[in-house]
Amino acid sequence: MALRIGLTGGVACGKSTVAEMLKAAGAQVLDADAIARELVVPGSPALRAIIAHFGPTFLGEDGGLDRAALRARIFSDPAAKVWLEALLHPLIRASFISASNAWSRRHRQALIVWVVPLLVENGYRPLLDQIVVVDCPRSQQMGRLRARPGWTEGQISAVLAAQCDRAVRNAAADWIIPNEGSLPELQTQVALYLRHLQGT
Repeated sequence: MALRIGLTGGVACGKSTVAEMLKAAGAQVLDADAIARELVVPGSPALRAIIAHFGPTFLGEDGGLDRAALRARIFSDPAAKVWLEALLHPLIRASFISASNAWSRRHRQALIVWVVPLLVENGYRPLLDQIVVVDCPRSQQMGRLRARPGWTEGQISAVLAAQCDRAVRNAAADWIIPNEGSLPELQTQVALYLRHLQGT
């Protein structure tokens, strides 16, 4: 029977890096951010709804979504964030379920990883067999975000405020992967988790 693992963590804690390590170990990885990008490709119903709601200034020159402009808008406008989440989150959830069911039919012993930044906040627990949290201190999150191009202090504060408290997220975890050190140390932690799975 396929095992569905929810992988989450605060922004810049290292979810994507851990997901790549799990993929290299044979897991099927489904990513909420990637699904969201697919949902708003040029001409898609979701993109048309976004432009109808926010206006044509949120279209890029290529006819796709201007993600930077939309990100700035939802960070500064709570109502806009609520509207966008109400549009996209049910579609993302349905895509996770559909893709997982299809993969499970072909691979009975599969490990399917759902990478969901707001997994705890959006109530994914009933859909999953386990929740794994990638964790690091808030100071490291902020340092990593400041090193990314295009992130302002206001955006960093807003995205951190939108996520649940670190203690709440960790309390929801079946397993915590700490990511406070080097890449080899993170690889060791992921290997430890995989050995744990083999023993369950």
